[in-house]
Amino acid sequence: MQIIVEGWRFIYHSYCVANQFQLLEMLDRPRSQIELFHRDMPYIDAAWETKFSLFDRPNETLLRSIKIPAVNQSADVTLRMYCPWDFSASSSAATWVFAATEWGIVTSSVLQAMGVKSIVQTPVNSETKIITPSAWSKAGLIRSGVEADRIAVVPLGVDPQIYYPAAGDRRQSLRQRFGWSNYFIFLNIGGQTDRKGIRPLLKAFAAVVDKYPDARLVLKGSELLYPSRDEIAEACRVVLNDAERARVLPRLIYTGSQLSFAQIAEFYQAADVYVSSYLAEGFNLPVLEAAACGLPIICTAGGPTDDFTRSDFALRIESKFKAVVSDGETLFILAPEWEHLTDLMQGAIEQPGIAAKARVAGPAFVAENFTWRRVVDRLLEVMGGDKKREEKSIFEPIIL
Repeated sequence: MQIIVEGWRFIYHSYCVANQFQLLEMLDRPRSQIELFHRDMPYIDAAWETKFSLFDRPNETLLRSIKIPAVNQSADVTLRMYCPWDFSASSSAATWVFAATEWGIVTSSVLQAMGVKSIVQTPVNSETKIITPSAWSKAGLIRSGVEADRIAVVPLGVDPQIYYPAAGDRRQSLRQRFGWSNYFIFLNIGGQTDRKGIRPLLKAFAAVVDKYPDARLVLKGSELLYPSRDEIAEACRVVLNDAERARVLPRLIYTGSQLSFAQIAEFYQAADVYVSSYLAEGFNLPVLEAAACGLPIICTAGGPTDDFTRSDFALRIESKFKAVVSDGETLFILAPEWEHLTDLMQGAIEQPGIAAKARVAGPAFVAENFTWRRVVDRLLEVMGGDKKREEKSIFEPIIL
């Protein structure tokens, strides 16, 4: 199969992360199976440009060695991994577009970037088809007018050579290096925006440290992509009173630095619990990465993480599906109950058996179902037109 990928690479954005790991996995397949080409597409924001390497040198070299397709070159498949989405036909026999919805619909900001008022004004229901990473995301596309049979769910994955539980000595060494040895560490990684759930997380953490002052909340943002530090500061002002801020701020640890995948994996390996009280996500890859590293997971119930979390390593926060109006637009969110989140966080401290069970169950489940090898197997089946396998997919949309 000849595949032309048009997409983003070399920054820590979800589209780039998925694209790069898929490319590396496809490069690992025999040339008789895949002949690969890649065309870099411009980022939405020129400020995203970075020379920081996310991979080790061999993988970085591999990614940069992929052949660039000629103008109007045809192939069996063109796969687009960038925004704004382009649903026009390519010069290849088949065209697939990676598209994820977080807010339960295709938002007006996305439509504006595409230059349309509705997704149906594009060729989205033509021969071009969509790959989306979760049942929640598929439901959002359908709600916005995309025909269900134009969409295939292909999840994201992890590289088990990077994301795995650290042995006891290694873990203690990491905790000592980070200054975490004497604390119980709750971790969250990603842009610290409202939709990622920073507000309920801070509110719950304020209650947790009132009872367990040795707890710490580690937040890893990305100042390259999002003003996470400002978002955290604003959330503290909005949801915490003076007494809560006095408890939380000295126990809040933040970094927005650019880090490699291996460096981020060390955060998972050294922490005690991963928490994601999100309101709106298309997939939420850090939850999967944390599970692969053996961390107990606390995450919002009802969203995309339902696709890839199980009760033997994840605790789900009770949430309410809500329609909210923002700037005249109706969005759909999952509102996590911060009181229940508080109970789950305290329970994780009080019940060490939760961590012991997750350390075995999470990595085993991810290795069986959600490695990038499994993901690319599924991707190739979808793009190759394996209809029988498509019908057997365990990922089905839930229309809310």
